[in-house]
Amino acid sequence: MLHKLKTLLRQVMSDGSDSDNHSVEEMNLAMAALLCEVANADHSVRHQEYDAKVHLLEKLLELNTQQASKLVEKAQQKAQKSVSLYDFTSQLRSLDPEIRFELIKAMWVVAFADDHLDPLEESVIRQVAELLYVDHAEFIRAKLEVQPK
Repeated sequence: MLHKLKTLLRQVMSDGSDSDNHSVEEMNLAMAALLCEVANADHSVRHQEYDAKVHLLEKLLELNTQQASKLVEKAQQKAQKSVSLYDFTSQLRSLDPEIRFELIKAMWVVAFADDHLDPLEESVIRQVAELLYVDHAEFIRAKLEVQPK
């Protein structure tokens, strides 16, 4: 999952296909903020969720732990100031459908990180999927692919 997302994200960024001219840094921050939104949804961010966000960003964006941690902190601040998920999803709509699907999967990983799926976490992921034009069937497929057995 992570390798495919990295490859596709790198390709989109190098092709300059982001039609809204969003910088790589803005898009990375938007992705990190969406991961933070999932973790914050139940008003309780556990260390497993924080660790999952950092680990996913390391893998997805090829960052070291320190860079990923700083990005999470910056994204957390941005998420707290944001009034809408649209602030983040509008920057990511131009991404390839596979990348958007992989982002939804990453959000599910964060939601399941503390071994408890809160309905508010699922609601955030559902809203993001809709705003990113990820089909409901793909939303469910992403959940099933990462759901603990």
